[in-house]
Amino acid sequence: MTKYYTRACNFSYNSKKKNKKSSSLSLGNYKNISFDTIELISRKSKKTVKIDNIKKFNKNLKNKIFNDLKNIKKKKTFSKFNFSGQPMLMGIINTTPDSFSDGGIFNNNIKAFKRARELLKQGCDIIDIGGESTKPGANTVKEKKEWNRIKEPLKKISKLKAFISIDTRKYFVMKNAYKTKMDMLNDISGLSYDIKTLEFLKKTKLPFVIHHIQKSPKDMQIKPHYRNICLDIYDFFENKLKQIREYGIKHNNIILDPGIGFGKNMKHNITLLKNISLFHSLGYPLLVGTSRKRFIKDISKDNDSEKRYGGTISSCLYLMMQGVQLLRVHDLNEVKQAIKVFKALY
Repeated sequence: MTKYYTRACNFSYNSKKKNKKSSSLSLGNYKNISFDTIELISRKSKKTVKIDNIKKFNKNLKNKIFNDLKNIKKKKTFSKFNFSGQPMLMGIINTTPDSFSDGGIFNNNIKAFKRARELLKQGCDIIDIGGESTKPGANTVKEKKEWNRIKEPLKKISKLKAFISIDTRKYFVMKNAYKTKMDMLNDISGLSYDIKTLEFLKKTKLPFVIHHIQKSPKDMQIKPHYRNICLDIYDFFENKLKQIREYGIKHNNIILDPGIGFGKNMKHNITLLKNISLFHSLGYPLLVGTSRKRFIKDISKDNDSEKRYGGTISSCLYLMMQGVQLLRVHDLNEVKQAIKVFKALY
């Protein structure tokens, strides 16, 4: 039996006029983003369909599309957030000496605390703290060493009124961070690296991110391959959600991250970003991190720059127009500024 996927497309942002000949549906609980078209996708075909024409399909396919539309339209919530301001921003604090863009800048408790205060002042919604570099080719850091990197910064940052995400794939780090301050788990391994992770999440009932990666940071960029990058990752999310439900994790405080740059070449990354709205039909908020990443250099070539502000901001605005709820960024103030100006001018 052919499996079909539904992607919302042809978005309008803050549009006051509606096409009288077609219906327009709101994305999530955003009053300022709507769409009037879907792309019906299988592994063998694609078909663009106006909302008004869905009724022409057979009963089974029509029911499938309407179920997907229900997930696309429904109000998305996550922990204490309702995403009504769209998009929310996750600020990055790497307490590492070797992260790809900011290694060594915030790797002590004073620098990390100062950065956390700065991010909150700039309008950061979630602070993401990590002690292990997961850049391409990175070696695995021993769990005690990783914990020692974030222990003191976390203690200090925990005194602030902040929603704190811990970027780790190791149970040892999770359990110790939870004793100090941990509001969310952001595990780049897709909850697969440590066999104790699911039990930890079941016991604590913590919100978490399901992140996609192919292989591990050490070898993820060695000839990454997919049958269909978007549909393969969609199926991964579906299977992972089924797995965690069967394990006994029943809450809906879950975010999905397709993992830009994690086991993907430039073509994979661009295809994912262009079709990111496909994942709305899974019914959960989306988190995407494009900040300063290599694909920006691959596209811009001679116009590359150290911090890649231009590529980061343009990709973030594009993702906002596709209804992505949460953006993970290094340069939070610049992205926040761009979003405010864009909204004022649109």
